Amino acid sequence: MLSRPITGMGAVASTGRGVGTLFDNLCRGITGRAELRGFDRTRFRAQHAYEVDDRPEAGEDVPARATALLIDAIAQAAADAGLGEDLSGIPILIGTGLRELRSLELWWREGTGLDDTGLHFGTALRERFDADVTHTFSNACSASLYALALGSDLLAEEGDHAPGTVIVAGVDVLTESMYGLLERVHPTPPDRVRPFDRDRTGVLMGDGAAAVVLSRETGGRRAHALLRSVAVNCDAFHVTAPSPEGIAKAMRTAYDMAGVKPKDIDLVMLHGTGTLLNDEAEATAMADALGDAASGPLMTAIKSMTGHTSGASGLMGLVMGVTALNEGRVPPTVGLEQPVQEAEEFRFVTGDAASASMNVAQLNAFGFGGINAVAIVEATA
Repeated sequence: MLSRPITGMGAVASTGRGVGTLFDNLCRGITGRAELRGFDRTRFRAQHAYEVDDRPEAGEDVPARATALLIDAIAQAAADAGLGEDLSGIPILIGTGLRELRSLELWWREGTGLDDTGLHFGTALRERFDADVTHTFSNACSASLYALALGSDLLAEEGDHAPGTVIVAGVDVLTESMYGLLERVHPTPPDRVRPFDRDRTGVLMGDGAAAVVLSRETGGRRAHALLRSVAVNCDAFHVTAPSPEGIAKAMRTAYDMAGVKPKDIDLVMLHGTGTLLNDEAEATAMADALGDAASGPLMTAIKSMTGHTSGASGLMGLVMGVTALNEGRVPPTVGLEQPVQEAEEFRFVTGDAASASMNVAQLNAFGFGGINAVAIVEATA
């Protein structure tokens, strides 16, 4: 049974920068949805996305945006944990779906400068933080929770060289190729993300990065929460279609590892992509795993406001879920008016943010190829 203190957190998304600002905006129902900023809208049926507004002007993209967001989130988490600017000797594990693919696209189409070392996050992290132990994992949309599982495993190591602190992060930004691929698989081009609603039309991507600091000991600092478990599996059911059975298995494994029962779950931060298959599969799996307790926990899907931040989405949900536990507030699922049949019994938060006393949260992240990850966190007070 795990009990890893989360001693630092950082996040940036289209809805705000910094954990507190981002969480407050989500609780207010503010979304980052806007017309496409980074590339030519005339090439696409869909016209909107959830982008961080950090470009010099609309329609003009710049390389290395994923790296910049990643550095921002890690700097926030490190400062929050009192680690300072020098992160040498601290392993940094990064989960991502696309890494710096957008920089490659800009080089190919527009001839922008490209240094192949810039495609590796480790180079930039070494320059910024003197980080000398970095690893990047590309596990689709569950990548950052996979990195979290590996970071927790590192803290379980013994011996003189075992780390006492690990930083885990996730990042992704929009790329033209992925945006085009996703908008074309939907019969109707999506104009917003409406998780679990019967009238949803599909997913739209969002920029985002999140980071947490895991430690063996708190060093006298108050931990934000305790990481109790991270369960991962790969059911390999289909290249893109999810398996409710594989997802439910990951959930039950997470409960077992954390030593909790379904009735102990107070909050579920759903993966909730708003796609035609994924929401129903996730709802079916949740009902299966929770059983008689399915109507108990509050549930929300923040992709309705951040868009799908791909490899960063698991940690984004975790950081916001931990904040929800500590503040006793849960952001709403914007745009959810009529839940799909598989989710009708769930206690979705809609309209205004909900207030509740909560102790245990479940965080879901699922990716292409049946790559599933579920984390359980517990409040410290």
